[in-house]
Amino acid sequence: MERFVIESPHTTENCKQAIQDIHAAGYLHHFEWGCKDDDHTAWAIVEAETAENVRQMIPWYLRDKARIVRLVKFDLAKDKLDLE
Repeated sequence: MERFVIESPHTTENCKQAIQDIHAAGYLHHFEWGCKDDDHTAWAIVEAETAENVRQMIPWYLRDKARIVRLVKFDLAKDKLDLE
């Protein structure tokens, strides 16, 4: 399993719907929201096999604007810093 961070912006108008849809999909407990500070973005760190699996956690109408980034940890004692 890989770890990914999701950043999913949405509009004020679709905020409630986004929360309801993510809840209905069973992923609400993964997400944290900036909406009460007028930053209509949801963030989550999740484990999945692929970025495409992660994309399926996001409602279809938000997927085009969502950002998904694979996370890695570096151990300088063990890892060669090959960033490519």
